[in-house]
Amino acid sequence: MNTPNKLTLARVFITPIFLLCLLDSFTHHWLLAALIFISASITDAVDGRLARKLDQVTVFGQLADPLADKMLTTAALLAFLHFGLCGVWPVFLILMREFAVTSMRLIAAAQGAVIPANIFGKIKTAVQMSFTILILFWGELVERYGFLRLNFAQVCGVMMWITAGLAILSGVITMFKAKKVIDFTM
Repeated sequence: MNTPNKLTLARVFITPIFLLCLLDSFTHHWLLAALIFISASITDAVDGRLARKLDQVTVFGQLADPLADKMLTTAALLAFLHFGLCGVWPVFLILMREFAVTSMRLIAAAQGAVIPANIFGKIKTAVQMSFTILILFWGELVERYGFLRLNFAQVCGVMMWITAGLAILSGVITMFKAKKVIDFTM
């Protein structure tokens, strides 16, 4: 297994540790969860670049990398729901997009084609990860210092709706691209 794929798998294994830290109530759990999330996000930024630079792009990497991203970001979404920081609808829309895009990728893979992540999906992922990091650091400030407690849930909700909008946009674009590589008559 090459290094980029090992980084992708590391993100999969880091995800439950991130969620465990975030949902626990020890001192600075928000901060530790933020640092873990950032570390996992860095593996996302590095694995694809490294794979292209070393000419080690694999079908496994093209399919596993977006799945690892979805596991990490879904863990954060579930925790935010648990804490009452976002509503069910933006989370549902984000996850609906993820299931639809992943399904299209699996269908394409079964037919010997690959639907790699496109720029719109990458922007959605970058925004979602950035918002998650902001929320995690803000959660630390709220819990430790009461900093901006009144606006915390409202701003988190807005960030989730922005992410949901980007998710739907990138999902629709991916579906149109999928129509070009998937034979729907099989």
